[in-house]
Amino acid sequence: MTTPPPWPPSGQPSQHPYGPPPQHPYGAPPPGYPPPPPPAPVTKRIPEDQPFVVRPNVAKRGLVMGGVVAVLLVPILCILGVGLLGGTDEQARGSAVAGLLALVGCLLVAIALPIGLQLWLIGSGGPVLALGPAGLWIRTRPTRGQAVWLPWEAVAQISRRRWSLEKMLVVKPYDQRALQNLGTFTALDSGLLSAFYGSGLVATLNFADRPESEILAAVAHYSAGRCRLL
Repeated sequence: MTTPPPWPPSGQPSQHPYGPPPQHPYGAPPPGYPPPPPPAPVTKRIPEDQPFVVRPNVAKRGLVMGGVVAVLLVPILCILGVGLLGGTDEQARGSAVAGLLALVGCLLVAIALPIGLQLWLIGSGGPVLALGPAGLWIRTRPTRGQAVWLPWEAVAQISRRRWSLEKMLVVKPYDQRALQNLGTFTALDSGLLSAFYGSGLVATLNFADRPESEILAAVAHYSAGRCRLL
């Protein structure tokens, strides 16, 4: 089973009792504060040899997104069709139908391509979450496979948050400085996710291959009281 070495090293606390240390102009923490934690282990893809692995359900997500697109487009297309066909004579009606069909085809292609690309990126990135007795692996970007390892002792809390149609499992580490080595694009994605969910480390609950109740039960089981669950 793929498990990184212990983090943080023994003898080094993961959180100062009086909150995060202030920034020092020369990079060294003031006396009495712990040094920054070491970077969290990062992998290109969550290892699948963990005791509990959660993968994305691309088919379910695709059906929901397709349903949303249909609900938005069908009324508009119906109105356009009635307007085009009602204002033409018999001779021009065939041309109007052909034009409407061409418009519908262009709209479908313009919508299907980005949705299909997003679904492919989500599905090809592998699992979104993996749990074990020592800690968890979680993706750092929703559409990429890059993932970070956090031991349970480094996790401050795990909660559920919902935004629109997406329900997420939100993982908040004690010290965000451990995630500073994840790259510029990951930092941008993390900032957006933090604005919506409160943390950049999230895993889907309602578009996963396991039921939400099973995922939450596994989190409670493997964390064993070492982090707060909300």
